[in-house]
Formats: sequence, C-alpha cells, structure tokens
Amino acid sequence: MISHHIRVFVLAAAAFSPAFLVGQEPTAPLPSPAQPGPPSTQDSNTSGDTIQSMRDKGFLRKATEGSLAEVQFGRLAVEKGASNDVKSLGQMMIDDHTKLNEKMAPIADSIGVMLPKRLSKEDQAEYDKISALTGDEFDKEYIAIMVKDHHADLREFRIEANSTNDPILKQAVTDGAQIIHDHMVMIDKMARSKGIAIPGGHSRPAPPPDV
Repeated sequence: MISHHIRVFVLAAAAFSPAFLVGQEPTAPLPSPAQPGPPSTQDSNTSGDTIQSMRDKGFLRKATEGSLAEVQFGRLAVEKGASNDVKSLGQMMIDDHTKLNEKMAPIADSIGVMLPKRLSKEDQAEYDKISALTGDEFDKEYIAIMVKDHHADLREFRIEANSTNDPILKQAVTDGAQIIHDHMVMIDKMARSKGIAIPGGHSRPAPPPDV
C-alpha cells in the first residue's frame, strides 16, 4: 500500500515537470513594465513656446525700462547740455524713445506684461551722478552713457528680432533696432570727436581746436 501511494505521488509530480511538458505550448511571458519614452514633438514645441514667451515678456520690460531712461537722460541733456549737438541729441532721444515705448505698449498689453513706469536703480544712480555735472564734463559723460546704452540695446533688439515667434512683436523690434542703429552711428561719431571709447573700437584723442 505504501509503495502504491509512492508511485502515484511520483507520477503526479512528473506530470508537472518541465520534461513532461515538452511539446506543450509555452506560457506567454509577462509583459515588462512600460518604459518612459522621449517627450513627444508636441510637448517639446509647447515647452519651447513657453520659454520664448517668457523671453518676449522679459525683453519688453527691459526695452521699456531702457527707453524710459533715454527719455529722462534726454531731458537732462536738453536742459544742461553745453553744446547744441548734445541738446539736439537729447531731444532726439526724447522723441524717438517716447514713440518706441508707445509702439511697444499695446503689444505688451496683449500678452499680459506689466511695463515699468520708472527708472531702474542702476539708471537712477547714473542719472543722479550726471545731474551734478556741468559744461563739457556733462556733455562727455552723457555721450559716454549713450554710447554704452545704444550698443547694448542694439544687441538685445537684434537677438529678440531673430528669436521671437510673435510676428507683430518681431516687426516692432525690427523697426526699433533700425532706429537704435541710426542713433548709435550718430552717437559713435560724436564720441570719437571727443576721444570717448566705443565698444569694439578704440578711443582717439579729440582733434585740436581750429586755429
């Protein structure tokens, strides 16, 4: 009886062994956990658009802040300039940068940008410093500030014009870059005449007075 039970147990165990199952259909393997794939093109585009939108907003704030400074410095030049050239340059800055801000304002409003209404701390400190100057000393410092600002502004405007996806903003920035370029050419010429250094160039001593 014991041996009979042992034989039954052995046969039952063999029925479930791998050797016994030869020829049977293999059991399908369990699916492996899904692996995260690369982000879709749509997700990448959305992320890129968001980053560019933030850049557009930052540019509008910075450009408006810069134009506010040009207008304020221009008023000071009209009031305190020792030469007619500096006074005329100051008036040009008032007129052109006021128009530039007026053109940017509705674009900023359409994309929800709160534009600055006053000078930055850096511009205010520079304004306070130059306010204390007079005569030719004022003229030279004013021209030097205009050289620095317009070279930096033109670079920022060109970068924005080449990167923004907003066609209305792109056109406004392209037009603004041309205005700033024209200003820069004029200001650089004035700077050279007074021996003031120009970014990417060399300062030259002021020419001797006519005799």
